[in-house]
Order: sequence, then C-alpha cells, then structure tokens
Amino acid sequence: MNLMNFDIDAFLRDYWQQKPLLIKNPWDGWSDPLEPDDLAGLACEQGVESRLITQTGDDPDLPWELEHGPFAESRFSQLDHKRWTLLVQAVDHYVPDVAAMIEPFRFIPNWRIDDVMVSYAADGGGVGPHFDQYDVFLIQGSGRRQWQVGGHCDENSELLPHNDLRLLADFDATDEWTCEPGDILYVPPGIAHNGIAVGDDCMTYSIGFRAPSRSELIGYWADDLLADMQNDDRYSDPKLKALKNPGEIPADALGRLHAMITEKLNDREAFAMWFGQYSSTPKYPDVDWRPEEPLGMDQLQQYLARETPIYRNPSSRFSFIREPSQIQLFVDGNSFPCTGESAKFAEALCAKNIVHMEQNYLQSDTVMALISELYNLGSVTFDQPETE
Repeated sequence: MNLMNFDIDAFLRDYWQQKPLLIKNPWDGWSDPLEPDDLAGLACEQGVESRLITQTGDDPDLPWELEHGPFAESRFSQLDHKRWTLLVQAVDHYVPDVAAMIEPFRFIPNWRIDDVMVSYAADGGGVGPHFDQYDVFLIQGSGRRQWQVGGHCDENSELLPHNDLRLLADFDATDEWTCEPGDILYVPPGIAHNGIAVGDDCMTYSIGFRAPSRSELIGYWADDLLADMQNDDRYSDPKLKALKNPGEIPADALGRLHAMITEKLNDREAFAMWFGQYSSTPKYPDVDWRPEEPLGMDQLQQYLARETPIYRNPSSRFSFIREPSQIQLFVDGNSFPCTGESAKFAEALCAKNIVHMEQNYLQSDTVMALISELYNLGSVTFDQPETE
C-alpha cells in the first residue's frame, strides 16, 4: 500500500508535532490487513501484550474497566454486543501485512518508530478521553469511528481517579470527524482525543512513534556510564590550602566536582554509541527470535547463490550513525562497525525491509560475516514472512 497525493514536506512543515490532521483515504488501494478473529487469536497467546476495556461499570462517571491478556477464547463470547474494545500491542511483530503498514510512514526516522497497535471495538466502544506522549497515525480499518479532538494536555492536566487508565477529567472537543475505511487521523503528542466506534466491527491501526523524555535519557545514559566506572576514580585535591571557614565549599572544589560529572556526560561519541544501542533495543527483548540452528558460512553462501533476498525481522529495529571513516549499524541493541561494501549493505538494510543481494555484496567477506551475525541473532531471515 502506498499513500497517494500526500505532500510529505507540507505535512512535516505544517502538522508534525503541531496540530491534528484528518487525511481522507489516501491509499492507492485499501484493504484490511487483519481479520478480527486473528486479532482475538493473538490476544489469547502468551507473550502478546493485550488489553480489554469494557464500559459496563456501575459508576456512570467511571464506566471503564480494564483487563489484561492473555485471554481465554471463551472470554469474547461472554461480552455484550456494545461498548467494549480489544487492544493488541505490536501486531506488526507477528503479522507481516500489518508490519507493511509502517512502510509509507518511513519519512519518520526508524529510531522513532514504536509499533502498530490494533484495536477492535463493538458499537460504542472506546478507551475514553485521553492524551499520549507520542505521535500517532490512527488508520481506520473496517467499520467507522467517531474521533473527537481537544486541546493540549500535560502532566498538570486533571485525570479521573481510575486505578488503571489515564483518563481526562475534563474533555472539551474542538474538532470532530467520523473516520471510514482507509481514513487516517494524525494526532501529535499531548493532544486530547477520544474515539468511539460507530457500529460493530470497528478496526483501528495505531502507528505510534517514540519520543524519549529527558529524564529517561539521563537516567539510562547515567546507568550505562556507571557500569564502566571504577570505584577508585575519586575526587582529589592536592596542594590544598587552608580555609578561613572549614564550613565553606570553595568554588575551585565545586569546579573539580562538576567536571568529574560533565566530562563523562559530555562524551558525545560514547553517547552516540549508547543511544544507537538503546534506541534499537527490541520492544520485547525477552522474546527470542534466534534460529534453532546457527547458520554457517557454507550454508549462507548456498542460500545467497540462489539469489535469495534478505528479509528484516518485523520486530527488529535497524538504524545507523554515520562517522567520518565508517558507519555504525545498530540492530536489536547490538552495534556493528561497517566500512566499504558492508557500509553500503548496512544503509540498504536500514532503508528497506527487503534487500536483494548484489554481486558486490556476495563477493565481500565483511558483508557475508555481517549477514551471518544478523541471521544468527534472529534479526534477518531468508524466508519471506507469511502474510495473513
């Protein structure tokens, strides 16, 4: 699927992280990439993050109730015909046709992409008025959904006293649209919104984009630095001079103490390496995608001799940082220095989810070694992912 007559430059200039935009069915041919029964099946599987939100509570001001999966198949037959929503996270990891929905939005850098959450709602179902801390494209599948969009919210916005859901206490809609199959609603971070299914069989595909907070960056970066620090790297003050008042912390001591911290935090090269690994870490790092049998170089050459293309694992994250003499490729929390043909291959692998092997790649030992490592990590495969 491709977006037609969509001005990427105008969108990034006028809407991205600024204001919502309704895009009426821009696809060259729209069809739902997933059936409701398949979504329900995923919600029943161990290791798949899923939620069920029902609006059957006794409190009229807080009717939303939350359950976490995995669910028994019988749970769905117990539901009423109205006012419930099933949400399944990272469906792109399991369904290649859903993963393909990300491709038209690759004008946003890879490291910003989070996942594709898919929701199914019965008539009147929704998760309540809320706001997110990330950008999202809400693509309407089957059915219809009424979207209400409000003003900007932040950590000071009042929330309802709900134990499980962050719902806005005050929500005033400034715009309202009804999305039909193929329509896209873009919502920037912090913008209040509320979606309500109009009729049954309402499917919505939410492509979310990560935005690390300052506190996350500082906290995780500092944790990484601490792991490599030595206990004997301590403050020292040779040629100390006596002070008139021993209670004073003098400026030169503060300067040395501050430098002990900032010298490490200001190491841009070390930060770049850390961030590449941090941002490419899989959403669910405990899931093991490695093949049952590691691939040797002889087997690899046999595969590639048949002109077999390389496919990225939909759950893997690929990005790179360009350096003066090489490229640092980051895949699933690992880093790979690449030069020459391996650097060209790394760029191709980050740009597209399928790479066809060129002759110069096949003749490069470094490319072959890189492919072998990535295959044995489960980050790439030679088998085309099966579509639903």
